[in-house]
Amino acid sequence: MTLVDLSVPITTGMPVYPGDPEVAIGPALTVATDGVNVLRLHMGSQSGTHVDAPFHIDDALPRLDELPLERFWGPATVVDARGLPPRSPIGPERVAGATGIVLIATGWSEHWGTETYLSHPYLTPEAASVLVEAGVRTVGIDALSVDPTPVGEDLPAHRILCGAHSVIAENLTNLSLLIGRGPVEVSLLPIRLAGADGAPVRAVARILAP
Repeated sequence: MTLVDLSVPITTGMPVYPGDPEVAIGPALTVATDGVNVLRLHMGSQSGTHVDAPFHIDDALPRLDELPLERFWGPATVVDARGLPPRSPIGPERVAGATGIVLIATGWSEHWGTETYLSHPYLTPEAASVLVEAGVRTVGIDALSVDPTPVGEDLPAHRILCGAHSVIAENLTNLSLLIGRGPVEVSLLPIRLAGADGAPVRAVARILAP
């Protein structure tokens, strides 16, 4: 058994989606003055590696704590979408036949922390529809969003996936390490924020065979 960390570290000043709260982490208490170390955190619910609940895009859709735990843990299909140019669409032919939790490996996580990270590939509405029709209810990507960035787009992939009560995981990393490695199980369990639109996760994959 091999475990692979699929999460980016949470740090002060880390990249966030344009318009989201900036991340700031600093000491609230210290051993020297208070006898214990405690950090103060300031961040948005969509910071770092995170999941979107359907409520993220529509007040009438389920919130994070209304979703079954099965959305966040189970067998995964890793889709190889690496090598695409910036802002390339990922069409339905790439995701055809994918089942379980679908992880889309674009390789874009190598651009984390750079301006290029904003120019990531994205799912087309047709690809999102194929996944929903196949019964997929959890989709992850190693990029800032399943839709094009920046803000101002209509978020069509989000609307199709979330409209089906699907979970979306974004800002994953190390997905390339899972390609060709055999059966994979993934955990995307979020912080249990009541009534939330989403939350950071410690995403981890378990490779079940060489």
